[in-house]
Amino acid sequence: MAQTFEKREGSPSLVYGKNPVAELLKSGAGVDTVLISEGLPPQVAAYYTALAKQAGAVAKRVNAAKLRLTCGTDSHQGVAAWASEIRYAGLEELLAAAEERGEAPFLVLADGLEDPHNLGAVIRSALLCGAHGVVIPKRGGAAVTPTVLKSSAGAAARLPVARVANIGEAVRKLKEQGVFVYCAEMEGAPLETSNLTGPIALVMGSEGRGVSPLVKRLCDGAVRLSMAGRGTGVDSFNVSVAAGIILYEIARQRRA
Repeated sequence: MAQTFEKREGSPSLVYGKNPVAELLKSGAGVDTVLISEGLPPQVAAYYTALAKQAGAVAKRVNAAKLRLTCGTDSHQGVAAWASEIRYAGLEELLAAAEERGEAPFLVLADGLEDPHNLGAVIRSALLCGAHGVVIPKRGGAAVTPTVLKSSAGAAARLPVARVANIGEAVRKLKEQGVFVYCAEMEGAPLETSNLTGPIALVMGSEGRGVSPLVKRLCDGAVRLSMAGRGTGVDSFNVSVAAGIILYEIARQRRA
């Protein structure tokens, strides 16, 4: 199930960068206009023009200065797209996606993840590790924005994202459906000794506070990453790096 978008009057979202724009156009999401720099090589420009046509979007050639001004950055890579705003999936849609694929549910929950770059990186890892979706809170965490789309290299346009009122309540609902919920926690069991097969959801906490106490109490277990840098003043992995490592281990165990 690819992520879907809906247009909201007066609030279009700008996505820029070659991979994010290509993935957005291929996803079937709503796209209004694709801006293509006049400085792009003809073959590259033709590729994005063709993608825009297939997606029903208007392709416009613009000079590099205008594109930079529109994006507010030099890192647009010569292409940008005005996307309709995201329509978040429901939690039940994520479980349905697993059922459609004949697989045990595999979800990622972001409990207060605030940095859009980290959220984008987590979504990217979730997609590549075979997760069926990501769950984020309506308040107290990053939403899916153009920055998240770019940081995810387009994965946020491919993987369903559910936005819920309360992460704790989402944990309860998943447990009622037979999903075992684990959180990443410094005092958890070593990742390498943990059985992470079967229906599973992984909770990643915020950059500063980690997983909230209530959500932690609701989880079935906790896992931690062993580290070699003790006593150096660097006491933890970046949250998106930690998520990538744990998600890969879950994917490895599920394949095995």
